[in-house]
Amino acid sequence: MAVEEEGLRVFQSVRIKIGEAKNLPTYPGPNKMRDCYCTVNLDQEEVFRTKIVEKSLCPFYGEDFYCEIPRTFRHLSFYIFDRDVFRRDSIIGKVAIQKEDLQKYHNRDTWFQLQHVDADSEVQGKVHLELRLSEVITDTGVVCHKLATRVLECQGLPIVNGQCDPYATVTLAGPSRSEAKKTKVKKKTNNPHFDEVFYFEVTRPSSYNKKSHFDIEDVDEVDKMEIRVDLWNASNLKFGDEFLGELRLPLKFLRQSSSYEAWYFLQPRDNGNKSLKPDDLGSLRLNVVYTEDHVFSSDYYSPLRDVLLKSADVEPVSASAAHILGEVCREKQEAAIPLVRLFLHYGRIVPFISAIANAEVKRTQDPNTIFRGNSLTSKCIDETMKLAGMHYLQVTLKPIIDEICQVHKPCEIDPVKLKDGENLENNRENLRQYVDRIFTVITKSGVSCPTVMCDIFFSLRESAAKRFQGDLDVRYTAVSSFIFLRFFAPAILSPNLFQLTPHHPDPQTSRTLTLISKTIQTLGSLSKSKSANFKESYMATFYDYFNEQKYADAVKNFLDLISSSGRRDHKSIEQPILLKEGFMIKRAQGRKRFGMKNFKKRWFRLTNHEFTYQKSKGDHPLCSIPIENILAVERLEEESFKMKNMFQVIQPERRVLYIQANNCVEAKDWIDILTKVSQCNKKRLTVYHPSAYLNGHWLCCKATADNTPGCTPCTGGLPANIQLDIDGDRETERIYSLFNLYMPKLEKMQEACGSKSVYDGPEEEEYSTFIIDDPKETYKTLKLIIEGVGNLEQEHAQYKRDKFKKTKYGSQEHPIGDKSFQTYIRQQSEISAHSI
Repeated sequence: MAVEEEGLRVFQSVRIKIGEAKNLPTYPGPNKMRDCYCTVNLDQEEVFRTKIVEKSLCPFYGEDFYCEIPRTFRHLSFYIFDRDVFRRDSIIGKVAIQKEDLQKYHNRDTWFQLQHVDADSEVQGKVHLELRLSEVITDTGVVCHKLATRVLECQGLPIVNGQCDPYATVTLAGPSRSEAKKTKVKKKTNNPHFDEVFYFEVTRPSSYNKKSHFDIEDVDEVDKMEIRVDLWNASNLKFGDEFLGELRLPLKFLRQSSSYEAWYFLQPRDNGNKSLKPDDLGSLRLNVVYTEDHVFSSDYYSPLRDVLLKSADVEPVSASAAHILGEVCREKQEAAIPLVRLFLHYGRIVPFISAIANAEVKRTQDPNTIFRGNSLTSKCIDETMKLAGMHYLQVTLKPIIDEICQVHKPCEIDPVKLKDGENLENNRENLRQYVDRIFTVITKSGVSCPTVMCDIFFSLRESAAKRFQGDLDVRYTAVSSFIFLRFFAPAILSPNLFQLTPHHPDPQTSRTLTLISKTIQTLGSLSKSKSANFKESYMATFYDYFNEQKYADAVKNFLDLISSSGRRDHKSIEQPILLKEGFMIKRAQGRKRFGMKNFKKRWFRLTNHEFTYQKSKGDHPLCSIPIENILAVERLEEESFKMKNMFQVIQPERRVLYIQANNCVEAKDWIDILTKVSQCNKKRLTVYHPSAYLNGHWLCCKATADNTPGCTPCTGGLPANIQLDIDGDRETERIYSLFNLYMPKLEKMQEACGSKSVYDGPEEEEYSTFIIDDPKETYKTLKLIIEGVGNLEQEHAQYKRDKFKKTKYGSQEHPIGDKSFQTYIRQQSEISAHSI
């Protein structure tokens, strides 16, 4: 979901690796250990939670999290909680990284000191104020100066203990006076609208025919005065109201202008808790990759996109734009991710991968090393399998992975690591049964393998067989090196990275999955001496169970099916595919005539057949909505029920299911996937009501009939197939950014092409890192790339200059106190001065 700006879309995303915490403070009890988990928060809103690591002061999490960020934010925060079974979980400390500082830590493992959490460290939100200083003539004919302070509204205030009932105090303070006034309390909202005006007498009355605004004494006093706005949460607790943030403004700036209106970011108090040592609470290791893509309309990218999409047809393929990107990027993975998504979007992924795979096979001398390196081909196929094969993994592996994680059967077969009371033979049998079951579901899943993967495997098989005609097994190993080594085995080893489990498994389960993954990987490799593949003698002994021809035959039959030409027409899989599930809060739809329309927590489940909810996971569904009955899925305005992150599922006969997700990221995910699966429904709506129907009318358009057609156009949503479930312009923008980042290497590659064209002697060392089969063709492509990147760079620069001219500091989008915008202003001023 992009933040729309004039002529441009801004996409924000973050990829986080939560490593470990160390040196947490001891628990003040006899045990001293803690049961800790970590949360990821956008400002104060939790969007992810790790598993709980029990009885440790140095908990290792090892969890990855990625999300698209659907709104603006100021801080990316991480909280360490100590679980308490009997009371509310207590916060140990937090790490808060300002948005403008995220690039400092880009893709680097960094240890952050945990900070104390108190009211001042939790300040967030902004306030809209209008100040007016004016002369007032009294009844006696003399003049005094009064200040009118209008508190209009606030946005994004922090929520304290699950509630926010805010009010504001406005104080005029000086060296010898302090006068305070208070707004009304606004219940159950962190976006309160106050619109209250308070008047303060600033100077004492003076003669009306005096020319100056202030007496000499008054001028000095005004210069030392300030207006202070404090936001508080009205609490019912005996400890008093909770501080939410404050704003301090000196009155001397009003002497330049008698009226001033602006938005301001709230700040912590000056006497915030700074006395505590920052290293008392331990530290947290994080790796954060924050990306912000500024995407123009599609026609801006046409020249660069056309050069990229022709890559599969360029001879030789090493002279193509896509291959060149792989050559100049520091890591092949950087290039593979946007390239695969772009080619998938335009339906060109199979010819592109076939071309680069065929070139790599021609350069390979030993059939035993085919596709074993981290080449552009390998990384592109990996990325394609992740995108196209996610549902395939869910159908094939998720049921048995869930069972392994829940049952916790002992499967340790290393005699050295056996626990007291465990039997080695029993453990081997447990492990053998798991391996047998997983091997069976994999080798019988060929009919479910996605078509795009099968087409790629067919191409790999043919290239390998043609290159190594004397090796009859190479047609199998070329495919098994991907489907087993790079797809099934990693998914078993780290199921959380493939969305098979929500978190990294506990140590015992992780060990079981490691042993299974090793065995499955070896079974799929079809190597001649399999027992020799294991360094550990206990693994070689265990593998003797599987030294039967039936296992090799099953693997070959499976590989034949997923890589054969003219494969069966791929029809929809009849069994339901689970797409998403989880707890949310729903409002009763009024299906019962006298039923209460209240809010209840329910377990929601979405498959490619239906959308259901039940009381708890595994219960019988209370309501089932067939996918063909979903006519629209849209956001619901917060004012409808005073609840955030709500959306609506609109059904026939204007029946609407209102749902609240746990956070903004989850709400976006549900809306996207529900829209995607229902995109092809013939009766999809074109208009909808963005607010609810309450008290006899629609809150948005005030229409009284509940069957009134919608008043707002439906959003476009997502298409239903993988080729289009990708933003091609965004991927081209990312490729442009990579080319721009590695421009020195592109220019060096141009030099290498020139050198090779005119000089046929030994290759210079600085050019030896590039694969250049045809210098003239490569030079032509490089020229087109550099020209396209240069044009896009100029467009970005022009957009920044135009935006700088139009943006007002103190507006709702850029409140006063926004450090990132202040930095941006400084940079643009320097650029403007330099250009002049």
